[in-house]
Amino acid sequence: MLRPLLIALTLMAAHPALAQTTAFGGMRADVSAPVEVAADNLSVDQADGSALFSGNVVIGQGEMRLSADEVTVDYAEGGQERIRSLTAIGNVTLVSGEDAAEAGQAVYDVAGGSVVLTGDVLLTQGGNVLQGDRVTVDLATGSAQVQGRVRSVLQPGTE
Repeated sequence: MLRPLLIALTLMAAHPALAQTTAFGGMRADVSAPVEVAADNLSVDQADGSALFSGNVVIGQGEMRLSADEVTVDYAEGGQERIRSLTAIGNVTLVSGEDAAEAGQAVYDVAGGSVVLTGDVLLTQGGNVLQGDRVTVDLATGSAQVQGRVRSVLQPGTE
């Protein structure tokens, strides 16, 4: 599973200014699973159909976990039965299996099954590290596109 990532990372190092696509290993989620949210505080705005969770926010969907200082939940039209998107701000961490990502902000399009991380994004998989300005992860396939100044660190002997 790491071999395609290592090949892609090596290619990215040769062309750091270009947008790159790579398999992000186990960073996948069951996009049909329920989304669970825990936080210290909750503010609901009935007018615009949103909710703001703040303080030690932890969100889970299947094996994926997202934590942040605060998360705004935008509900789909028709009520609070379906979540359209989650916007996490501050100390954002996304973990799935051995893969992890850190960023300043993350927007999770629940229906589309993608996460866009921005602000000093750091991806780790085992001892391998990938940094970029913006990373888009397709949670159904585990592929990621990295944009901006890309930097990677590969550990020798890793498969």
